[in-house]
Amino acid sequence: MVKAKKKLTKTVTVERLEVEVRRHNQLYFVEHAPEISDEAFDRLVEELRRRRPDSPVLRELVSDVRPAGARVVHTTPMLSLDKCYDDETLTSWVEKFAGDVIATPKIDGCAVSLRYDDQGTLTVGATRGNGLEGEEITSNIRFIKAIPQSIILKNVEVRGEIYMPLSVFARYRETFANPRNLTAGAIKLKDAKKTADYDLAFFAYDLLGSASATEEEKRKLLERSGFPVIEGKVASREQLHDLFSSFFKRRDEHDFETDGVVFRANRVEEQNRLGSTAHHPRYAIAYKFQGDSGVTTLIDVEWSVSRTGAITPVGIVEPVELSGASVRRASLHNVGLMKKLGVTKGAKVLMMRRGGVIPNLESVVEPGKGTIEIPKQCPSCGSSTELRDDFLYCTNAKNCLKSKVGELSHFVKTVEIDGFGDKLLGRLYEAGVVTDVAELYDLTVDELLRMERMGDVLAAKLIKNIDDRRQIPLDVFLRSFGIRELGKHASKILAGLGSLEKIRTLTEEDLSAIHTIGPVIAREVVGGLKRKKRLIEKLLKRVTVVHATERAQHAVPLQGKSFLFTGTLLSMERKKAEKLVEEKGGTVAQSVTKDLDYLVVGDGGGAGSKLGKAQSIQGKGGCVKIINENKFLEMTSTAV
Repeated sequence: MVKAKKKLTKTVTVERLEVEVRRHNQLYFVEHAPEISDEAFDRLVEELRRRRPDSPVLRELVSDVRPAGARVVHTTPMLSLDKCYDDETLTSWVEKFAGDVIATPKIDGCAVSLRYDDQGTLTVGATRGNGLEGEEITSNIRFIKAIPQSIILKNVEVRGEIYMPLSVFARYRETFANPRNLTAGAIKLKDAKKTADYDLAFFAYDLLGSASATEEEKRKLLERSGFPVIEGKVASREQLHDLFSSFFKRRDEHDFETDGVVFRANRVEEQNRLGSTAHHPRYAIAYKFQGDSGVTTLIDVEWSVSRTGAITPVGIVEPVELSGASVRRASLHNVGLMKKLGVTKGAKVLMMRRGGVIPNLESVVEPGKGTIEIPKQCPSCGSSTELRDDFLYCTNAKNCLKSKVGELSHFVKTVEIDGFGDKLLGRLYEAGVVTDVAELYDLTVDELLRMERMGDVLAAKLIKNIDDRRQIPLDVFLRSFGIRELGKHASKILAGLGSLEKIRTLTEEDLSAIHTIGPVIAREVVGGLKRKKRLIEKLLKRVTVVHATERAQHAVPLQGKSFLFTGTLLSMERKKAEKLVEEKGGTVAQSVTKDLDYLVVGDGGGAGSKLGKAQSIQGKGGCVKIINENKFLEMTSTAV
């Protein structure tokens, strides 16, 4: 693997990050010539996700189809997998559905679709492409021994990964960067017979068109039909961390490259209920092996208090080099896991960087002699603590300094009140000036001037920042309280139901019946809104909540219309243009389809393949309209 010529740092702009992520995606999927490692690319993506979580680049699917290649439209989109790098994200994901989970190693190969007709004969083979259509490679696939040409199943589609075993890749190591690149080229050779020379292998991972009720049943049908099926283990949600650790420890035992573990809801019924986004299915997630691992010594444990009042252990370790950085701290997740791992002071521990700021402590290699005391008092406020299941909590979270600052910080970031960092919020809380989010709107310049390092100009600017956010969209208002499971997805769905008053009257049964909400989200939302009742009522005396219907009254020209942008916009950043569409009642599409209303071509050039696809749809009688930047500005200026 060739190292990147230039190291990206936090000083790089978000726009530059987007350019780099797009460039490396192109190098990886299309040109099969990556310049950086998967770990380095994942760090770029996570930095972009942290700094601009709604960036369209994070949702783009890159096509591996050659311009001259024959297209195959997928019967069901072949989407990318959502990724995670820590147990907290995995836990949040698994709580959205019922039943067990099936886990398999994530192979770094080339995803393909295989169609079998009513005689069970292989008729079409295609690459993933852009997820909606792939490139036909039927002739090449016939020369891969692991793929059956005829099976007992009828009218089905099999999906899987073609890969080159590491033992085979040893023959080409001095010439090619990695087995995936060589595989991607081998399955598209013009002389299909030469594909056989590369001894490619195959693992099936999905079966479409069967009446299977679970992933386990699919796997059994695939095996009986002669397909190689990758190792899979069914587990309860409580076993997922151990399962990930088990796969991680055995990653070097395989004859293929693996860069993580794929977790998937076992029950097909739950998969159908969860559905998919334009980018990934909601019922599956890839937990990536991120960065290097290393053994070091645990010196001590510090305790961190979150805005929920949870007290989390953080390991202090002897410095160890991981992914090019010297690491001195490690996440221990919670008290229950810390006890399960047998963590003690002086222990030799295995650490791995999975993409977060704080690396994870994976296991204890050699026990130490020092014991770790579970705090009986909150390290922030001194109140007593209590252990609930695996988690330690402050019993006075409502008045705990770090917990309250966390609540305030979450609110100002969500509603976008600039200038209020944790230090200032902490000083305001300790002074009794701001004890909850509603009191932010009572702040005066004089009160701010009493704070350390505060001048007239800055104080006036901060008050203006607050006043600029006295009108809050309903979905943002709902998210601002930090209620568990009430994120962007759920809040937008709720906001579409009508007024805040109506939402507060909904029961768990009402919310559970809504598609993609489900019982877990419903329970957390209903309970959370009840717990925040007094704060909500206090805040409503100071701010105005803008309901979706009110916003739509000022957005008639764009109401119900979908927009997609391509090329460089000269009048504004793409993020601002997309936000403008949503503010005026429209929606932002993820790709060019026959259902798209408008493709906006930036005046700065660089329209690319989106423009070509839109023109193709127009040529076939499609209704997509291609407009320039000025026309878009005219449309939005009339929507006021």
